[in-house]
Parts: sequence; structure tokens; C-alpha cells
Amino acid sequence: AARLSGGENRLVSLPLSRIRVIMKSSPEVSSINQDALFLTAKATELFVQYLATYSYKHGRGKEKNALTYSDLSHTAEECETFQFLADILPKKILASKYLKMLEKEKRDGEVGEDDEEDEEEEDE
Repeated sequence: AARLSGGENRLVSLPLSRIRVIMKSSPEVSSINQDALFLTAKATELFVQYLATYSYKHGRGKEKNALTYSDLSHTAEECETFQFLADILPKKILASKYLKMLEKEKRDGEVGEDDEEDEEEEDE
């Protein structure tokens, strides 16, 4: 692998210093080889490019000639390859819908707790 010099930094668009900081944030990493840093940066770039291209081709952005967050979240939710991103790219919902979901979960949780308490009393 080629050693990084000033000219080779242009082979990647992501800032290598930021990638080094992210890699060093792992407690298992003590030192980072320049080749590993470069390859991680290039792999990350290619992954982001693939995700964006796939999302653009399979989303609504094609109609508007733009890539939107909803295109990315739809890809993360629907495409098996990108399922691991579903928690990172959740579908956007309105705050009012979220509050209603929380209320429903709370009501369902209270009903479930009441059932458990009734069962415990019957056991005694």
C-alpha cells in the first residue's frame, strides 16, 4: 500500500484527522497504521456513495432530482443490506404522532401491569 503524503490525501474526501479521532475513541485501539487509516477512509467514502446512490435510485428523490432524508430512511428500513442502519436513520414522524404513540404504550403498559398484579394476587 502506498504511504500517505500530501498528494495522496486527495484520494479521499473525508478528513483523515476526524477518522483517526473516531478510530482512537475505541478503547481497544492504541495506535493506527497510516494504511489502515487511509483504507478506512476510502471504504467509508465508498459505502456512503453506495448508500446515497441506492437510496436515490429507489426513492422519490429521482422525481424531484434530489436525495432526501426520507429516501435514506426508507432504504434503511426496506433494504436488507442496510437494515443495520434502521436505528440510525429512523423514519421521521410528527411530534404529535410520537406523543400519541407514547400515550398508547403507557396505557398498554398499565393494562399489562394490572394483569400481572392480578395474577400475583391469585397466586397468593
